[in-house]
Amino acid sequence: MSAISSDSFSQSTIEDHCVPPPAEAHLPEAGLPMDQHPPEPRPREECGVFGVYGDPEASNLTYLGLHGLQHRGQESAGIATVGPDGSLLAHRGMGLVVDVFTTRELAALPGSCAVGHVRYSTAGQSTIRNCQPFAVDYAGGVLAIAHNGTLTNARELRRTLEDQGSLFTSSSDSEIFLHLLARRRDGGLAERLSAVAAEVRGAYSVVVMTQDGLAGLRDPFGFRPLVIGRRDGGWFLSSETAPLALIGAEVVRDVEAGEIVVMNRDGLSSHRYSDKAHPVRQCIFEHVYFARPDTRMFGRAVYHSRKELGRILAEESPPPGGADIVIPVPDSGTTAAIGFAEQMRIPFEMGLIRSHYVGRTFIEPAQAIRNFGVRLKLSAVEAQIRGRRVVVVDDSLVRGTTSRKIIQLLRAAGATEVHVRIACPPTVSPCYFGIDTPNIGELIAAHASVDAIADAIGADSLAYLSIDGLHRAVADARWDQPGRRYCNACFTRDYPMAPPVD
Repeated sequence: MSAISSDSFSQSTIEDHCVPPPAEAHLPEAGLPMDQHPPEPRPREECGVFGVYGDPEASNLTYLGLHGLQHRGQESAGIATVGPDGSLLAHRGMGLVVDVFTTRELAALPGSCAVGHVRYSTAGQSTIRNCQPFAVDYAGGVLAIAHNGTLTNARELRRTLEDQGSLFTSSSDSEIFLHLLARRRDGGLAERLSAVAAEVRGAYSVVVMTQDGLAGLRDPFGFRPLVIGRRDGGWFLSSETAPLALIGAEVVRDVEAGEIVVMNRDGLSSHRYSDKAHPVRQCIFEHVYFARPDTRMFGRAVYHSRKELGRILAEESPPPGGADIVIPVPDSGTTAAIGFAEQMRIPFEMGLIRSHYVGRTFIEPAQAIRNFGVRLKLSAVEAQIRGRRVVVVDDSLVRGTTSRKIIQLLRAAGATEVHVRIACPPTVSPCYFGIDTPNIGELIAAHASVDAIADAIGADSLAYLSIDGLHRAVADARWDQPGRRYCNACFTRDYPMAPPVD
């Protein structure tokens, strides 16, 4: 197999995007002072996928779709198409969608079928060779794949494939799909994908493009999202519904867990490769943080879920003695803070303002400024803060370093009390199913009590949403009862399948 692509670099070098993982986190008394820790790591979704079949502007629509999915990955972007003559065309690069694609690049990607990808790496390094879609022109025809998720048996499969003579061009587990599918020649695309699905384990929502059409599939647990769209005569696949609204497409439905859908000249067909009785464990963190608030995730409006997270949090953990205002950590805590304020019947204010113009790098002043990194991104509105008891709402708290600095900013602005409320339970476990969760050494809640964390970040009080409240907020069954639809392993250590073994 030989990849055919016009890979390109944005103006930043690869090294600009390769940030080493932060050192293991400690409470301040056990290691570095909190002010000297590197920036707070946040859980990150590793990518978004988008596909188009049956529209002559496939590459332009995929570009817009990827722009609508940019929050799911900012390291690289790529689009592959099947040209009018059946040839494979592709362009990939490091950086944001607007950095990677210009009018010229999009014009060089004609055709009515396309697949696109934006990436944040969870498996494999952040380099040009790991950019997706992976696209090849081989004996079986044209093939391009974009993958959202992580394969838990990737090492085993890669070792077997290499022993059988496969040559890999990347360190990404997603390329395994390409090799497994390319080796199968019998049957239609759905049958071949079913055979591949029988070999892989883990989280995968995959979009596959061939010279004959487009296909999408989700793993039997349905960890990662994938939705079907329709506009005029064209079909679409997307990680979220928001990009479909951007291009004026109708949301048809989700691709079901354990389902393969194929889009070709015969229309849309559905094929199941796993039993419908298989338990579904969709990622609950999509509702907490990852998805855009204007999307519908797993059939439910994310905005409604996040307001409900805040409302239930206020119901469970009102600040002792009351408060004067509720403020969010923008933008991740905004919707939950609205729900919190409504439930408490106290004013919601934008007490922190986020800069939208912070780039990947910046020049620090020679003379150190306290909390410089946080001040560059957030500033306190003193007119709203001074003399008031403040509740700060955020979606999650990973290591606590940023929370401490935010509290220092609010106290410097005159807050008399600062109460921190987190709109999810304590994060105590890494994720192995497509989320870049910091390792367990960086998860402060895995090693410290709530009171100890409150002392470490300097809060007057700290409270998290309960696990029961989390499942109530997303209209799920009780988390410890049969019938629930969501994976909550990052909060409970209750993994739906065995994590990978190093």
